Amino acid sequence: MEYTIREIQPQDNAAVEQLIRYCLTEFGLNREGFAWADPYLGRFSEVYDRPGRKYWVAVDPEGNLLGGTGIGELPGAAGVCELQKMYCYPAARGRGVAHDLIRPALAFAREHYRQCYLETAHNMAAAERFYRKHGFRLLDAPMGATGHYGCDKWYILDL
Repeated sequence: MEYTIREIQPQDNAAVEQLIRYCLTEFGLNREGFAWADPYLGRFSEVYDRPGRKYWVAVDPEGNLLGGTGIGELPGAAGVCELQKMYCYPAARGRGVAHDLIRPALAFAREHYRQCYLETAHNMAAAERFYRKHGFRLLDAPMGATGHYGCDKWYILDL
């Protein structure tokens, strides 16, 4: 599978929102308490165009979105960022796309933060394995103030 990893551009906004909504629906997380209700889903090129934040996308040679992920500060936790909105379409899973997306995200995080936090749900077992493979360790409780009260698994990585 051929693809390129690059920073989000304004023309990617709608496709990224569609990806996130597709994946949340796939896992039954298309409701309040999850990213589904985030008011800025269709404006990521603006949201991540600030110091300490970035969002990357994986696109195929035809420009079709395969996946994406971002890094942003974790409200209420100084020196901690959050791995945000990391999703890939099913056709891109198991093909290295997620690994190639997380590399620049964690490199960026290391430049700006001490730790990287993430939240997920118990029914996303493959995602949990992926995060553990990349050094994240399970926490007993959430950190910060993400507003995603539906998430029930929390991970941290020392950078």
